[in-house]
Amino acid sequence: MLSGTSALLSAIASVDRDRGEAVLATVVKVAGSAYRRPGARMLIPLYGGTVGTISGGCLESEVAQKAWWLTDGGEAVIRRYSTATQDDDDDQDAALTFGLGCNGTVYVLLERHSAQQPLAALDLLRLVRESGQAGAMATVIASYRNARVKVGDRLMLHPQRQDAARLPDTALEQRVREDLVTTLAQGHSTLRTYHDGRGEVEVFCEYLPPQRRLVIFGAGHDAQPLVHMAKLLDWHVTVVDGRSHFARAERFAEADAVLAVDTRQPYALLPLTDGALVAVMTHSYSQDRHWLGGVLQGAPLYVGQLGPRERTERLLGEIGAQATPMPALDRLHYPIGLDIGGDTPESVATAILAEMTAALNRRDGGMLKHRRASIHAPTPLDCSDIEPATRLSAS
Repeated sequence: MLSGTSALLSAIASVDRDRGEAVLATVVKVAGSAYRRPGARMLIPLYGGTVGTISGGCLESEVAQKAWWLTDGGEAVIRRYSTATQDDDDDQDAALTFGLGCNGTVYVLLERHSAQQPLAALDLLRLVRESGQAGAMATVIASYRNARVKVGDRLMLHPQRQDAARLPDTALEQRVREDLVTTLAQGHSTLRTYHDGRGEVEVFCEYLPPQRRLVIFGAGHDAQPLVHMAKLLDWHVTVVDGRSHFARAERFAEADAVLAVDTRQPYALLPLTDGALVAVMTHSYSQDRHWLGGVLQGAPLYVGQLGPRERTERLLGEIGAQATPMPALDRLHYPIGLDIGGDTPESVATAILAEMTAALNRRDGGMLKHRRASIHAPTPLDCSDIEPATRLSAS
């Protein structure tokens, strides 16, 4: 079963094959507390159920019911939803209030898509997924009256895309393009406001990351729930083992690739493990030494070694005795996983994926009740005043 962006792209492909239509709902701004962050998407086909989520379940039905008539004119629109308590919301005419008491406001962009008039944003999502390279996309989410740009106008950036959409305002386009380069380099989304003598234009500069890759060394029974749970996160999963009777595709039907690789040969999988999350869990001492020694020579995002601490330190000692360089040693986690106390294959997989996610988000994996800061980091704001010589033009 597909999830995340994979499910969204599959649904879009189905709509296009049937020459159908759909509305794409995208969270572009959040104020206060919200379940999903900017960049969350949901597809609303004309026929059939929705795909994806933009909240914890409280907004989806309302958005799906109203999306078609809100976009009936063909133009992109922004809809604002408040999760404040009904009595506390002082702007009920401007935002649909759900009275959940979460004190958050979610801004959702609604756009029509069809095979005849496809959304360029969806083409970029597909390109990022197929190429494995990150992209960046700027979307106008607010503009002043009579501005040359309107809600839904876009500028896109990707190493393989040279025909990015252009903004109908050259001064704004130049500045937004520069900020998109920064977005791509820094690897996170921002909300930016551009000023001229007549008003403001608000733009969501979105970072579109490539699909996360997980490489599991070890095709034992405990790798099966890890594969399943990683696919629920919409990660690309490769299983590798030196034992061909373990590394069989039928044992890991959900995996994207299952490889039987001879451990008697030098390690040659750096292109696979560099930039990936890696779990070494073969339950074979000689295999673990081979795979761990190879992975640590490269540049993985995360490496986890299953087994007792003493066993891993013995592995490291033997790897180091071979004068093997280990530049990725600072990314090694052992014993792998968070301390949640479970010992079944499913609970071990949960602990492993939880630690990987925490490491990716630079968190320590502690209980949220002990966290004093906000659960989610806010989308950074940037007010980008344009110099008078290159002020935004307005009709």
